[in-house]
Amino acid sequence: MLAIWRACINLFPRKKAYRSLLFSISSLQNRIFFFNLQIHLHSLPTLATKMPVIAAKRTLRSHPSSPPRKSPRRCKAATANSSPSVNKFGTDENQADPEAVKPKWNPKGLQVNKFGTDENQADPEAVKPKWNPKDGEQMKAVKLALHLSTAPCSVVCREEEQNVVLEFCKGCVEHKKAGSLYICGCPGTGKSLSMEKVKEQLLNWAKEAGLPLPDVLSVSCTTLANTSDIFTKMLGLNQKQGKKVSASPLQQLQNMYSQKSSIKNMTLIVADELDYLITKDRAVLHELFMLTTFPFSRCILIGVANAIDLADRFLPRLTSLNCKPVVVNFQAYSKDQLLKILEERLKELPYTVFQQPALELCARKVAAATGDMRNALSICWSAIEMLEAEIRESACNLSNSLEEISFSKQNLPTAPDFLKKREFDTVRTDHMARALSKTYRSPVVDTIQSLPHHQQIILCSSMNHFRGAKKDTILGELYKSYAGICRSSLIPPAGILEFSNMCRVLSDQGLIKVGQSREDKLRRVSPKVNEGDITFALQGIRFFQNCLK
Repeated sequence: MLAIWRACINLFPRKKAYRSLLFSISSLQNRIFFFNLQIHLHSLPTLATKMPVIAAKRTLRSHPSSPPRKSPRRCKAATANSSPSVNKFGTDENQADPEAVKPKWNPKGLQVNKFGTDENQADPEAVKPKWNPKDGEQMKAVKLALHLSTAPCSVVCREEEQNVVLEFCKGCVEHKKAGSLYICGCPGTGKSLSMEKVKEQLLNWAKEAGLPLPDVLSVSCTTLANTSDIFTKMLGLNQKQGKKVSASPLQQLQNMYSQKSSIKNMTLIVADELDYLITKDRAVLHELFMLTTFPFSRCILIGVANAIDLADRFLPRLTSLNCKPVVVNFQAYSKDQLLKILEERLKELPYTVFQQPALELCARKVAAATGDMRNALSICWSAIEMLEAEIRESACNLSNSLEEISFSKQNLPTAPDFLKKREFDTVRTDHMARALSKTYRSPVVDTIQSLPHHQQIILCSSMNHFRGAKKDTILGELYKSYAGICRSSLIPPAGILEFSNMCRVLSDQGLIKVGQSREDKLRRVSPKVNEGDITFALQGIRFFQNCLK
């Protein structure tokens, strides 16, 4: 029917009756569609309650019967009977944001409290306070903690080597069997300190196990007047006083270990600096290790020295007799090990002495050079002295400033207030850098710093001249560079003849190389020292700061 009327409109578009009738039919069709939809909704009880059939009549906001209007931006609390409001993405608008509900990812696996901080983190109030270097007692305690003669409470970073030596000694004591062991390594790697710890652990173990405590003898071979005196010290542990025997101490020990005796205790001998016993015929060193090969020997010998191949070079006969000592090698300390040992020593102090970057710089430089722990302690001591010198200089400048102000009667509080507020509470990185340069500086640096001023200018001009690809130049060109620096600094330059003589002096000291020629200006000049050594030697002099840039 509707299609027929539309065709009539197409044929007679100007007939108004047709268009009005078509509009009425369309409105009737829409009403029939919505009526059928309402009947369908009534048949669904769950949807009927959510979707009202007859819309309420709209009223103005100002009407007294209209309910208060709530802001659409406020989040409505969800109830059991309330219907969820769905947004365009198909999710409930009243539902909490998933990103707000989920806890944040913690890559470190730390326990984070409601304030967002780590629960296991140390309380800031419990952090050590900074020390007062002006306090004499605190300074004394810090220097004592870093002194070489101060033994730390625990020996760290050598647990594996200590266990090897301790197990060797335990086996000898438990089975009452003699043996020999040789400990080697670079200086300052904790060999002697580890042996002190092993002796203590061995005595505690024997006491707990109910075994006879071994007799312990520690000998520093550097203190012996004669190399054979070590046998006298060994004999003094086992021989009763009052007996006089004509035989030598070595012969008495050999006789004692060749037959059964009433001595039940084992004897632990730690011979430090064993290489001092090396003689021309190597008899003392050989006989000392041979004492552990006798059938009734009670001797446990531990030799400590720096040479790695001492047993192979000086005791070849022991190898042929299958009596070569067990070798334990102490490697040089790494950067992490040096840092851990320094922190272990400073842990006993109730205040913070060093900045952490300063300790890391010391450990890194020492590990790259030698790995010697004694050098690290010495450098830390030197850095503390740098801080002391800075404090004294600051106090002197403060007193001079106060005297000038009182003399001139001017009110200038800025300078002294700045000096008063300046704190010297920790050893900084610059202190450590100066201490390291003082320890590891090159002899060339000392030579450059001791030169006369004009010879230092020649080296500075040569460094600027050879910065490019040039490897050498003639003396005349170098003189032009030297004269330019002098004129820019308002210093009268030397003549060409005197300049040539100064270059010869620098050549004799091995700083530059001057060739041969009939004319001085045509002599070839080339550098023989590193540019970094010249920069490091002259950077502290104000005159050369602009020339070195």
